[in-house]
Amino acid sequence: MPPPRNDEGTLRPLAMTEGLRPRAGTAAVANLADGGYNRRAMEDTLSPIGVVVVSYNTAPLLRRCLASLQQCALPLRIVVVDNGSRDESAALVRREFPAVMVRERPDNPGYAAACNEGIALLAETCGAILVLNPDTEVLPGAIEAMAAFLAAHPRVGLVGPRLLNPDRTLQRAAFRFPDLISTALDLFPPGEVLPGRLYDSWWHGRYPAELGNEPFPIDYPLGACMLVRSATIAEVGGMDEGYFMYCEEVDWCRRIKQAGWAIWQTPAAQVIHVGGAATGQFRWRMQVALWQARARYMAKFASPATQRAFQILVTVGMLRLMGQAWRKYVIGQIDRDTLRSQLLAYSMILGKTGHFAAVPVAKAAR
Repeated sequence: MPPPRNDEGTLRPLAMTEGLRPRAGTAAVANLADGGYNRRAMEDTLSPIGVVVVSYNTAPLLRRCLASLQQCALPLRIVVVDNGSRDESAALVRREFPAVMVRERPDNPGYAAACNEGIALLAETCGAILVLNPDTEVLPGAIEAMAAFLAAHPRVGLVGPRLLNPDRTLQRAAFRFPDLISTALDLFPPGEVLPGRLYDSWWHGRYPAELGNEPFPIDYPLGACMLVRSATIAEVGGMDEGYFMYCEEVDWCRRIKQAGWAIWQTPAAQVIHVGGAATGQFRWRMQVALWQARARYMAKFASPATQRAFQILVTVGMLRLMGQAWRKYVIGQIDRDTLRSQLLAYSMILGKTGHFAAVPVAKAAR
């Protein structure tokens, strides 16, 4: 049965039980774990819940992440896929969390490929899969709140939590699909080139509803934490392994929505996210991976005209950044090695984003 929609084509929320109404504060979230949700409905349709964590040299954060999962009142099946870490990540999991399955890879095939490996191990036996970054701490009641939301809304295929910074301030985690306007705002940051107020606006893909306490429909969440219905994965498949890092969740959510499933954020679920723990190890390489991933996304889902406009924007943006790097070097703000790494990254981005061939436009769900 197709999801109910209003005149604007937005999914109408199904009737929510009182226990699903979000309440502000971590203590209120924890109350969900004490019985503020329909446990029987959740366990009949979703239990057990699978958890996939992809690790890469993040042992201390991984320990904290896995420890936070032990507070969940629902049965979990957890797998850690280690992407060739050089630290003790895999050994730590085996030593301190013996119930957690470990898949230790000698190489690093990328985040999407590792996620898919974990999902394949769990999807047939779990009603939903929690894709979780190792630099997260799942607060009490968060998984229960997301599972309750899926159980109460059969046409929601994916739900994300409210993400918090380590100091418990709001971290933006709900976005609209990227377009030329949001690309321009990334390349020409508000406050530098454009009015600063645009950064947190609809034009930059943000949702004002994220500042409130009610669940709301979104295009996609930040991929640090996503609970995905296994039936949804069975229909649309896993992540596109052509993405090494970045945009894999954007692509996945685009395909999920094309298949007619809805995607929501529920602020009743709260998760702390450090951010950049793995990607910060290779900053200039990650910049290249980011823009290569964005180019791949545009090549899959944008019209040829939009793809050409995207390439022009990226070209102008990278040339601007090259000029900024030279200026900082001349006035002594950066050293020669930093200049070289930045110029290398920007030139590689120009090469990789400028040679993506146009592909047929993906049909958007209406």
